[in-house]
Amino acid sequence: MKISYNWLKQYIDYEIAPEDLSSILTDIGLEVEGMSTFQSIKGGLEGIVIGEVKTCIKHPNADKLSKTEVDIGIGRLLPIVCGAPNVAAGQKVLVATVGTKLYAGDESFTINKSKIRGEISEGMICAEDELGLGTSHDGIMVLPAEAEVGKKACEYFFVEEDVVFEIGLTPNRADATSHIGTARDLVAALNRIHNTRDYTLKVPPVTKFDVENHDLDIDVVVEDKKACPRYTGVTLSGIQVSESPDWLKNKLNALGLRPINNIVDVTNYVLHETGQPLHAFDAKYITGNKVVVKKMPHESPFVTLDEEERKLDAEDLMICNAESGMCIAGVFGGITSGVTGSTTDIFLESAYFDPTHIRKTSRRHMLQTDASFRFERGADPNITEYALKRAILLMQELAGGTVSSEIKDVYPEPVEKWPVEIAFPDVDRLIGKVIDRKTIKEILTDLEIEVAEEHNEGLRMLIPTFKVDVTRDVDVIEEILRIYGYNNVEFSDKIYSSVNLRPDPDLEKLQNMIADYLSSQGLSEIMNNSLTKSSYIDHSDTYSNKNSVYLLNPLSQDLDILRQSLLFGGLEVVAYNVNRQTGNVKLYEFGTVYQKKEKYDPSDALNKYHEEKHLMLIASGINQSENWNSAASKVEVFDLKAKVEGVFARLGMDQKKVELKETTHELSQYALGYFYNQKLLAEVGSVHKKQLNHFDIKQEVLYAIINWDLLIKSLPKEALQYEPVPKFPAVRRDLAMVLDENVKFDDLKTRAFKTEKKLLKSVGLFDIYKGDKIPQGKKSYALSFILQDKEKTLNDKTIDKAMKRIQSEFEQTFNAQLR
Repeated sequence: MKISYNWLKQYIDYEIAPEDLSSILTDIGLEVEGMSTFQSIKGGLEGIVIGEVKTCIKHPNADKLSKTEVDIGIGRLLPIVCGAPNVAAGQKVLVATVGTKLYAGDESFTINKSKIRGEISEGMICAEDELGLGTSHDGIMVLPAEAEVGKKACEYFFVEEDVVFEIGLTPNRADATSHIGTARDLVAALNRIHNTRDYTLKVPPVTKFDVENHDLDIDVVVEDKKACPRYTGVTLSGIQVSESPDWLKNKLNALGLRPINNIVDVTNYVLHETGQPLHAFDAKYITGNKVVVKKMPHESPFVTLDEEERKLDAEDLMICNAESGMCIAGVFGGITSGVTGSTTDIFLESAYFDPTHIRKTSRRHMLQTDASFRFERGADPNITEYALKRAILLMQELAGGTVSSEIKDVYPEPVEKWPVEIAFPDVDRLIGKVIDRKTIKEILTDLEIEVAEEHNEGLRMLIPTFKVDVTRDVDVIEEILRIYGYNNVEFSDKIYSSVNLRPDPDLEKLQNMIADYLSSQGLSEIMNNSLTKSSYIDHSDTYSNKNSVYLLNPLSQDLDILRQSLLFGGLEVVAYNVNRQTGNVKLYEFGTVYQKKEKYDPSDALNKYHEEKHLMLIASGINQSENWNSAASKVEVFDLKAKVEGVFARLGMDQKKVELKETTHELSQYALGYFYNQKLLAEVGSVHKKQLNHFDIKQEVLYAIINWDLLIKSLPKEALQYEPVPKFPAVRRDLAMVLDENVKFDDLKTRAFKTEKKLLKSVGLFDIYKGDKIPQGKKSYALSFILQDKEKTLNDKTIDKAMKRIQSEFEQTFNAQLR
């Protein structure tokens, strides 16, 4: 939410620097997340001065240029080459001096001293569009003869400067969604800070509002009073729709709003002033002279202001005329009933809508507007009439017109102030400090919380209807502390602590250890949103949206389910980096994945969902850059395979119990799976090109996904034990064997360890050969075997016996032949 520094001054008198005001706002719970400077004319006309053209002759070297001398009041004449056709001696003009920065949209350029066709030019005589003073570029801007030479343009033309605060408003602070609401908090804070009662809130009066005739009477019917507890409206006829004055356009521009016309701009102005959304309808489109607030049939088509046809839900509240819908209540207007340049009569709406209805409609249609932002937080039901009168008075001031009906106010069950009681001992206990009772009452009064009754033990108050979140005594205490100041509550020297037993294994410690390991291997950690888009699952045959956990009220269509895999988020990050010329990425992420079970116990609502933590590694591009002694090398699947096995080793996993199998599926070009007790523990592979196309990634992407929860459960219960360096030497023996092409090294390795369990320490593959003298469909593997006995030195007889057993097993199981 944006708040204007200058605008606040209309409701409270203060002389506080914007930086200091920012700190005060943050201290009272309106956190300032950013500050920006607004200028009604970009650049503020800095460096622009008024000059007089003393001489003007034709440029000797160019037909369309003029050579001028201009007096800007510095004691000498500036030579300036000008290309405008209307430049002439004796004119008062605007001159951009050397060093001045001029703006053209988002781009800018600086005026320099230069030579133009051989003639010196020390500045620029400007047209109005070059300065942001208008749109004409027919020639230079000529000022009245009485304009003072040498005067700064920013003083001649009023340039409004403002500071805009970006407030990170929490959802419970519906009372602060306006400048008046923010000013109310400031009044309370400044009175407290300066220990005074001088600061007061100045709310614009509406006593001049008057019904002048009844020539345009429009009836109001509210069919759904739960969704619309209050609806207020009035007509204004004989208006002149035109461009808004500068003061109004500047107010809206400062907040990032585009001025449209004087009627629409007033509704936006009052919205940001009071926090009450308004909507102006062109009265000629209200057929039957009747406004009906109701819900329309499901799937009814309705075209909104953005020219998009939307299908209405049966629960969407609509503002209708006697025949059709005109506006999605509290969210967005229709394309046909808005105010245009030809509008002469309007019906102005000021209503209070049920927050739940507005929030659901806003999410359903993915429409987040200034109006829905306020209604869904809970607007003030008792401000509708004031806001209506305030807007009508401003419209009459800017567009003329007469009030042509009584105010129609449908308010069957008025919302009254509600009582809340606080006990002073509870205030002292929760705040941690005894605050003077007079100070408490002053804070409450400044916040417009009425103290209805006071006694020795506490207060009975009536809460105003704009403070929808204040319903309990603790809420009032929070309001008191917020204004009193958290920083004014002293800390005690006493420290309270408790002893917590760390779990075994310590999951946080293990995760940090592996994160450190992966970071040391050159990978960067990422953290993606657990919410993702269901279309990713639609493009995957591996997962099904039947197992997706959908959100009831998604923020957008891109965030409508909980992720079933970390892979899609990882591909988003890779695509983001590749699109920004950073194609070499090596990343990892710890995250939870979610699935809905197809079979579950219906008596347990949570039993239908399953979640588990995974660890993803994802890499693409170059693994090692080109060097003087080596060529560049791409990331390979074996790089990630080594890191996965490094994670296993770092955690003390017994990898002899892990079985490696091919697990290629629709998401992968090829993949290898690590299985533990027949359960998939991890998978390493290359992402399928079909998936990469969905993310517009043109290069290979490799991935590894580890089931972290299963890995932790699979770790040995006993701690790792140190073993001394063996006293007896290890022996290496090699075998070269011809095998079928489909035999994998991991199968050979597993079989070797099962055959020789005592002496065999490791198996390696150091050569693969296909070609001459190797039959078709065959390959040659050269394997190395490390054997060692912890208790004695191996002799040739024992070694040969062990190797013979392994060779024989290979021949029987894999039909291997010794080369």
